Amino acid sequence: MDDIARHHYRQQMLQDPRYADPKRLLRFGAKAYSQFEDDGMIVEIFRRIGVGNQTFIEFGAGDGLENNTLALLVSGWRGLWLEGNEANVAAIRTRLAHYLEAGQLQVAQQRITRDNVDDLLKRLGPHPEPDLLSIDIDGNDFWVWEAITSVSPRVVVIEYNATWFPPLALTIPYREDYEWNGTNYFGASLKALEKLGSHKGYCLVGCDFGGVNAFFVRAGLVGQNFREPYTAENHYEPPRYWMAQPSGHPPAVGPLVRIEDGVGPQGSPGGRPNSGPGPR
Repeated sequence: MDDIARHHYRQQMLQDPRYADPKRLLRFGAKAYSQFEDDGMIVEIFRRIGVGNQTFIEFGAGDGLENNTLALLVSGWRGLWLEGNEANVAAIRTRLAHYLEAGQLQVAQQRITRDNVDDLLKRLGPHPEPDLLSIDIDGNDFWVWEAITSVSPRVVVIEYNATWFPPLALTIPYREDYEWNGTNYFGASLKALEKLGSHKGYCLVGCDFGGVNAFFVRAGLVGQNFREPYTAENHYEPPRYWMAQPSGHPPAVGPLVRIEDGVGPQGSPGGRPNSGPGPR
C-alpha cells in the first residue's frame, strides 16, 4: 500500500463515530520522529493533563532517529535514553552530540532487565517523577514495567502485542537473554498491560493506529479527559503495522532554534538555540 492509499484509509477509518469521539486520542495522531503517530498523541495527552518537569525516560531508543521522545527532546525537554545496541548508541552520540554536550540528553548502552532497571533509574534517571516513560524493548516489556518502583512517571507509553486481542491477557515468560526473532511472538497483550497498569495505579487511555503502543496515565491525573472505560476492550487497536509511513525525506536531527513570541529586526527570528531543557 502506497502513502496515498494509507492516508485515505486512515482518513476513512477516522470517520467512524468511535474515532470521532473527542475524548479519544487517535484523531490527534501526528508523526515527527515516532514510528507511527505517537508524537501527536503524546502532545495531546500533556495538553489535557498539563506538563510537569519536562523530563522523559526511554528504554529502546534505537539509533536516535525514530522513537517516542525525540520530538520532546527537540522541543526543549530533557531526559535519558537506555539502548542495548552498541552501534545504535554510537550513532546517537554522533547524531545528537549537541544535545548530549548541552546536558539535555543522557544516553547509556545498557541491556535492561527486571533485576537492574530500578538501580539504573536511581543512578541515571532525570527525575523521580518524570513526565513520560517509554518502554519498547521487544520482549520483556511487561516484566520490566512490573519491576519499576524507583520512579513514578506521569505517563507511560509501552509496546503491546496486538496479535493477542482482548480478552486475552498474555505475556511471554521472562527470560533475561530474550531476543526478538521478528515474529509475532513477543511482549504482552494489551489486556495483560491493562491489568498491570491498573495494579500500578495507571489508566489505559488509548493506543496508536498501528496497534503498536499503548498509553497509560497516572490515575490521579486522568479526570474527565479521556474515554472511559479504561479497558483493553475499549481502546484496543488491531495490528496495522503496514501503516508505518516514511516521512518523505530521510530522517535527521541536529541543533534547532525555538522561536519565541515576536520577531526580531528585519524579520530575524526572536528565538534562541535549543540548547537546554525547560521552557524558554
